[in-house]
Amino acid sequence: MRDKVSINNRHIGKGHPCYIILEAGVNFDDIIEAKKLIDSGVRLGADCIKFQTFHAQTTVIEGTSLKDGRGIIDQHKEFTESQEKQTEDFQKKLFAYAKSKDITAFSTPSHFNDVDLLERIADPPAYKLGSDDLTNIPLLKYIARLKKPMIISSGVSYLSEIDTAIRAIREEGNDNIVLLHCISQYPARPEDMNLRAMQTLINTFDLPVGLSDHTMTSSISLAAVALGACVIERHFTLNRESPGPDNFFSMLPEEMALIIKGIREIETALGSPYKKIAGAEKDMRPVFKKSIYAIRNIREGEMITEKNVDILRPAGGIEPRLLQHIYGMRVRRDMSAGEPLTWECFK
Repeated sequence: MRDKVSINNRHIGKGHPCYIILEAGVNFDDIIEAKKLIDSGVRLGADCIKFQTFHAQTTVIEGTSLKDGRGIIDQHKEFTESQEKQTEDFQKKLFAYAKSKDITAFSTPSHFNDVDLLERIADPPAYKLGSDDLTNIPLLKYIARLKKPMIISSGVSYLSEIDTAIRAIREEGNDNIVLLHCISQYPARPEDMNLRAMQTLINTFDLPVGLSDHTMTSSISLAAVALGACVIERHFTLNRESPGPDNFFSMLPEEMALIIKGIREIETALGSPYKKIAGAEKDMRPVFKKSIYAIRNIREGEMITEKNVDILRPAGGIEPRLLQHIYGMRVRRDMSAGEPLTWECFK
């Protein structure tokens, strides 16, 4: 069982804070805007900023169309329009700036050549593979041989295909795998998210499991963390109106701030599986719990009945569960209305 993976000494898995990946992808027009995205990620306290490394000619066939929230999109054309962000010089600047800001950065390659480029210019601490490459076993094996952590999305995939991918990676001696549940819609609808499938992935593969969330709401990411997600990946932009494949369904900085804040609050609130009195509750217990009280004056030797006692706040007397046991007993002294009954009253 591999219940923990480490990236730049940051542990990912059960018992560790959720790892927050901001998917910057190519959601920027130039290096200045890319740096602003990185700066924003640092301010938000994200664990990682992630890019995409690809070339249109090694990613998609010309004329391939995709339907998303914008309509029918020519994929090859859209990838081609992003090529100026894929030069070696541009990619070097991305990773160098992230390093200067002390935030982990890695990328999603689409081809062997992209992996070679990333190794040459950045030596990334991990790789993220998109759902489109889950069945690309040659690429998975190629990256696995680097013995670096691999975060893999599992959208539009059957459980058997996920199993094949994980086996292929492990065959190369690499068990540093994080598996992300994912619904490959852009944007994804909450009713399609099927978050309980994360538990199936956890039980089946004994790996850290998280969520790549393409919805336009914060609630899905928060629910995933409550269900055990150890990674949350969200697409991230400074302007949803900018052109590009991912901007239109990406989270803005102020939205990501609320999501991260919510995730950290949920982690604190989840606590442990043990039911106990919280520290903050201890002062409440004496005044919050109830006990048995005289509700009118009771004379010495008088019998306790439902007419002269009742269950009231605060604690301090005989517990309510013992009410039936004291009916018919006689008190040994006079008692005043509002006085708690204790066992000394009957000795």
